[in-house]
Amino acid sequence: MQDWAAAFDAPIYLHAADKEWICRPSDHVRLWDEDALVLSSSVTLVHGGGHFAGGTVLHWTGEDDKGVLLAGDIVQVTPGADHVSFMWSYPNMLPLSAAEVADVAERLALWPFERIYGAFSHQNVRQDGQAIVARSARRYIDRLSK
Repeated sequence: MQDWAAAFDAPIYLHAADKEWICRPSDHVRLWDEDALVLSSSVTLVHGGGHFAGGTVLHWTGEDDKGVLLAGDIVQVTPGADHVSFMWSYPNMLPLSAAEVADVAERLALWPFERIYGAFSHQNVRQDGQAIVARSARRYIDRLSK
């Protein structure tokens, strides 16, 4: 990321909770530590937490003002695009705890979004994104609590 930032003279916004993961310092790194960082009138970085303490998603109000979440793997869109998952380690298939899932869901509930674009192609939610995250979190927490 440092090389791309240098090539394009672009900032790297990284939540301060993930500062320990910076392996190669760069003048382009901009640390922030709020719950959200407004980048423009329609784009905001949202601290979601999850498998990294500083896990961040990008919220865009969208052209239709219904909201879009660029979620990466903070919430992982599942096959079928009708649920999301919350994992501590995707390669090892280890889930987040119920408390961590509740925290991520609570943080994201503050931001209206209809669509979710995940970390991998063809795993996107086209509608009802906010309801899908809330429903998935409840199901996940219920299952972990048994």
